[in-house]
Amino acid sequence: MFARDKSDRLMTRLMLTMLAAGMAATISAGAAFAGDAVSSDQILQALTPKRLTRSLSASPNEPANAKTEADNQFVQSLKGRTTRSLSLGERDQIYSIAQSRPNIDLEINFDYNSANISKAALPQVDALGKALSDPSLKGTTFAVAGHTDAVGGEAFNQDLSERRADAVKKYLTAKFGITTADLVTVGYGKTRLKDPKDPKGAENRRVQVVNMASKVAGN
Repeated sequence: MFARDKSDRLMTRLMLTMLAAGMAATISAGAAFAGDAVSSDQILQALTPKRLTRSLSASPNEPANAKTEADNQFVQSLKGRTTRSLSLGERDQIYSIAQSRPNIDLEINFDYNSANISKAALPQVDALGKALSDPSLKGTTFAVAGHTDAVGGEAFNQDLSERRADAVKKYLTAKFGITTADLVTVGYGKTRLKDPKDPKGAENRRVQVVNMASKVAGN
């Protein structure tokens, strides 16, 4: 009887130890990912076009190819354009193309009601600059899109999103020597909320970076 009681106590202690270890691991994992900055390697991976393998027996999809070519020509026409020169239709077309191109949302904080990048956000912008400077992405056209939450008027937020996109572009060109024409800046204000169910949420205040190149087709 004594041996059995001792065995039960050991088993209970072992289960409690395993449970505590599991809880600690869960807490640690949550802390590791919540609010962490994205590394340059993660940005590079997100913005690198995925290589497609084309079947030898597959016939070319002419309509899709024609649309891709038209989209690429449109992207080329944007190079060198200023943020405020883009029409509403052009902004919508950039957004539409971006849905099928490699992209990433970055939490880049700015001073309150300002286009000044906060000191706390500089490491994140530096990581972006390092990724965009990678030789594998040389000559690629990127869209830098500014977004706000739904607090405030439409005109104010549109202007703020444009100025913030411009601020990121200016920083990247000045510090990393990225060609100005390769960065197309666009502002969406509060019109393209990431989480429409929480229009005032912080996740809506973001800068989205999109590799506007079409996907690479392999042999």
